[in-house]
Amino acid sequence: MGWAVAVAVLLSASPTFVTRGDVTPEADLRREAQAAWASLEARYAAQAGGLPTRAPATVTLQKGTALAPERNAQGRPGVVELRQNTPGVLDARLRTALRHELAHQLLWWACPASSEDRLFHEAFALTVSGELPAWREAPYQSLSRAAKEVASAPAVDTPRARKGLARILGEHVGFPAALTRRLRQCHDGTRWASNLSVEELADVAVLAPEAATVVVSRHSGEVLFAEGNVRRAVPYGSALKPFLYAAGTVASTRDVSPPLLAPRPGVQEWACGAGLPPKVDARLALLRSCNGYFLDWEATGRAPQAFGVWGPVLTAVGLTGLPADMTEAIGLRSAHGLSPWGMAQAYRLLAEARPEVLALLTGNVEEGTLSGLSTSKALKGVATKTGTVRDAASRPQFGWIAAVDEDLVLVAVRPGKMPRHFVDEVPALLTRVRKQAAGLEAARVQVLGLLPSASVEARCAGAGFALEDGAPRPAPTDFSRLDALTAKGPAVCLGSPWRVRFPQGPDGGRDYAGVFTWSPPPPYRPPPGVPTTPSALKARRGSDFVFRTTRVQYTAGVVAAEDVTLQGEARVALSRVVAHNERHAAPRHPGRAICDTTHCQAFRGTVRLRPEDTRALKLPPLRWDVWLTFSQGGATPWREFRSRAQVEGLLGTRLVSLRFESGRLRYLRTEGEAGAPYEDARSLPCDTLRAGLQLPSCPQRASFDGPRVLFEGQGRGHGEGLDVEAAKAATGLSS
Repeated sequence: MGWAVAVAVLLSASPTFVTRGDVTPEADLRREAQAAWASLEARYAAQAGGLPTRAPATVTLQKGTALAPERNAQGRPGVVELRQNTPGVLDARLRTALRHELAHQLLWWACPASSEDRLFHEAFALTVSGELPAWREAPYQSLSRAAKEVASAPAVDTPRARKGLARILGEHVGFPAALTRRLRQCHDGTRWASNLSVEELADVAVLAPEAATVVVSRHSGEVLFAEGNVRRAVPYGSALKPFLYAAGTVASTRDVSPPLLAPRPGVQEWACGAGLPPKVDARLALLRSCNGYFLDWEATGRAPQAFGVWGPVLTAVGLTGLPADMTEAIGLRSAHGLSPWGMAQAYRLLAEARPEVLALLTGNVEEGTLSGLSTSKALKGVATKTGTVRDAASRPQFGWIAAVDEDLVLVAVRPGKMPRHFVDEVPALLTRVRKQAAGLEAARVQVLGLLPSASVEARCAGAGFALEDGAPRPAPTDFSRLDALTAKGPAVCLGSPWRVRFPQGPDGGRDYAGVFTWSPPPPYRPPPGVPTTPSALKARRGSDFVFRTTRVQYTAGVVAAEDVTLQGEARVALSRVVAHNERHAAPRHPGRAICDTTHCQAFRGTVRLRPEDTRALKLPPLRWDVWLTFSQGGATPWREFRSRAQVEGLLGTRLVSLRFESGRLRYLRTEGEAGAPYEDARSLPCDTLRAGLQLPSCPQRASFDGPRVLFEGQGRGHGEGLDVEAAKAATGLSS
């Protein structure tokens, strides 16, 4: 029958359904699809609070030619493939499969942010397709067993996983609350920072406890170490109390800062160590983890609700729901959960926004919940917070430790243990991560200085926040001006690098895994008598943006900018020079961070690390105490012309000769009156001419050719220090 297109639609938001004649009868199939779409659309709108304003795309309905035996249908955006066992018959099995696949099509249209969340997609499709009753007729399955089946097949693409998912969905009366929350996120345009978890869907922790550890860089945000299921949300106990403290002490609410409260003898929640003073402040309550203080603070009516300004942060990194009251916020009731990964991301932002809160938490090993232990001295100077989740018999279900030092954020969760019983693992884990990696300390670089600041835009694919007076403000989900993001404090992207773009930049932009701040440099005055081009003036001035990442990420970014093909010992050699210069950059911009142009070392964002990058930074530091130069070098000859006007614009008029020796340009100019001329000999660093005329390298020869000057040379770069091309050719040598 060829292609046939449905012309009647039930709603303006319905897609056009196209059939190919291989599933029949076509008209009935299209009518079935339109009716199913209208029903699904109504369910979605009722839970999400509305529908997108844009029209959905065309959906093609066709016969599946490669369906697995257990599948009745499958799809991808814009296409649904169906199994039809009997031509001309649209049986109940096919209609159900069609509704299921159209539910996915609806989400791809209405909620594109959830496209990679398979559990959310399948849970929604099972709920709205009408197939749940059939799954519920299967033999009984425990909730924990069902959760294990779903966890073992995260794509939820097996019959056992779908049966388990149906069992979890069967816990709910009506539409699952977790799906409603997520659908409203879709409609509100909220970022999809973490995928739906089994715990969030079931509203309870149903999986057996498992140990998990994650270590994140404070500077780049990258996950440096992960062990166990670090993305699984579990109850958090007292581990989020620092966010209550931070919410209650933001600059805008200092007039209602946390009160001094008297302990109540005999009240279990106030049993937080001996020797409490007559009045307890929020600092001591935080270190001792005094539940009674936080409950009584809430009773004053002045405590932050739902973590205050930090609620959106915790939600963005995967908190399964905001607390209804203080008992849920401090973990006395385990109504919600957070993953170790999400906890680490939140503490990374807290460390950036409120360093004084982290400084307070360093006292935990001296007078808080981790004091008096043999490990306490090993954690001196490290900010720590503990949390314990207990069952009805007060036995520990989970123990949490969050630890933050100058470079790393560590979060460890241990089942059946109190934090004091596994805190000795923390210093060993921090040491282990530093030995496995290298260059984890901070590196700062002035970036994008050759561009107008207003032309630079950034976007965070994870959860982006701009900090203002210690309070986090969610960044726009789309590209926005970087100067606006950093106007009042650092800009931090959780779970992803910043993507930065600018006019005439690379398509799609560049990745910057780290933290941006706004820091205009002082005015730059070039040395008298030294020719300086406008571009050179910009480079030597520096940038309004300072970017912080790890030293190894900075080093790898510079090497990639200089020579992306470099590998082996030559890459190790250049990496060692780059890392050395980052620590000896004072002469380039006194009192400022190193810059990202060839005036310092080219840097065009962070890149994927190679083994040589880490190996280079594990080697001993170079012995010199000065800036080390390098260039691409090589022996490839080149010839380039520049107009005489260009050359004289840089060096002055009435040029007589140009010659090059020992890295310097020596030239003669005619001076004096017409009747008494004389030749004036002058000298400049050869690189001044190379940079000013944008020549491949320092020339070896120059000759005048009428209105033009011919320059000849070989290789690339200023020709001083390490010759990268020569290093590449010197196989068999160590770095």
